[in-house]
Amino acid sequence: MKLYNTLTKKIEEFVPISDKEVRLYTCGPTVYNYAHIGNLRTYISEDILEKTLNYIGYNVKRCMNITDVGHLVSDADSGEDKMNVAAKREKKSVLDIARFYTEKFFEDTTKLNIKKPEIVSNATDNIDEYIKMITKLIQDGYAYQADGNIFFDTEKYSNYYELSGRNKEELLVAVRDNVEEDMNKKNPADFGLWFTNSKFDNQELKWDSPWGVGYPGWHIECSCISIKYLGEYLDIHCGAIDSIFPHHTNEIAQSECFLEHKWCNYWVHMEFLNDLSGKMSKSKGNFLTVSLLEEKGYNPLEYRYFCLGSHYRKQLSFSYDTLDLAASAYQKLISKIRVIKDNQIGELNKSKIEEYNNEFCSALENDLNTATAITILYDVIKDNELSNKSKIYLLEKFDSVLSLDLLVDKTKKIDKDLEKYIIEKIEERLIAKSNKDYAKADSIRKELEEQGIILKDSKDKTDYELI
Repeated sequence: MKLYNTLTKKIEEFVPISDKEVRLYTCGPTVYNYAHIGNLRTYISEDILEKTLNYIGYNVKRCMNITDVGHLVSDADSGEDKMNVAAKREKKSVLDIARFYTEKFFEDTTKLNIKKPEIVSNATDNIDEYIKMITKLIQDGYAYQADGNIFFDTEKYSNYYELSGRNKEELLVAVRDNVEEDMNKKNPADFGLWFTNSKFDNQELKWDSPWGVGYPGWHIECSCISIKYLGEYLDIHCGAIDSIFPHHTNEIAQSECFLEHKWCNYWVHMEFLNDLSGKMSKSKGNFLTVSLLEEKGYNPLEYRYFCLGSHYRKQLSFSYDTLDLAASAYQKLISKIRVIKDNQIGELNKSKIEEYNNEFCSALENDLNTATAITILYDVIKDNELSNKSKIYLLEKFDSVLSLDLLVDKTKKIDKDLEKYIIEKIEERLIAKSNKDYAKADSIRKELEEQGIILKDSKDKTDYELI
């Protein structure tokens, strides 16, 4: 297995700390809004990584946080807590916001066949761990108190700039450009570990601490949750590429100063999904979600297929035209496999099965080359020397990683009464739309969705499918 390691800036052979167990940490969502499909591209790539490691023989212990407190609007140590912003926007408590969007996040990942991590931990459930780490960092001289807040002293950690690949001067420029300067810090790049002298009077979630009532900085949760559940030595840490600085940079600094040894060996980062206006972002307001794709008639697995056609370290440009191409290819693939599945003749050809399986493994072991892995899948389908029974055997194995439901029969029987009901509802909806009663039209669509009936609108007609 070879992976690109952001820490060393090169593709390296993956060597786990333990022989057959891999400890994997992936940064989880900040649950203040729906996940957009750019966020979910990262989780798809991480899912492929975990399933590839399992496929080639490793046992993976994966942990992920849920950020339900402390993540700031700015990606620096300034701005307001995103959870508070959402609570004010929706007139709910922060914890109600967190519960709602956590549930929606896992609904989306389920639709995309993303495996839920073995360990999922909320930031708010680990306050004692943060206090323990901060206390030791202060005692060892890596952190200091200023104006009621606790900061990490970046000058005390000599490898602070290693992950980002920048130098001190470059980062100072970045800090000046993006961070509201706090005159109480010793250095501009120092970051908050705990806030007792809050910048905001309306901070809803606060806890007792040795330094007074306050709340944690947003970097410390991943360090503490990872160490708590995966131990002092971590094999792989994943996240989106924009987490490299400051989030992962700060994670490394505080973790290694707390542990007094190297913490994580491999850092794997996923590139952005871009729309026509650039990087997809919630701050733009009108961002794309899985639910919106479904409303437009797409199967979420068509989006997963779209993502797997590109390498996780390359920026991927999204448009409905490119998604349409992927959706068409995916549906044709499923149709071809259905024909093979319905005609499983011949014997298992063990030598050819081994050959194709080795090729599939080699593609994924080469820094998760999913596009090549899918090409090998098509090669299996087209191979006239391979029996249909052998093809199905291989496709089933491949799909344990790709997770595209290649062999899942989702067709349902439609009796005459159901067909009549659906047609009546479609006609009722068309009348509502012609009368510009869009609320009624939307309620009809939702009524059908709840029964597993998905409407697909085109220019001339409305089709449907059962799921």
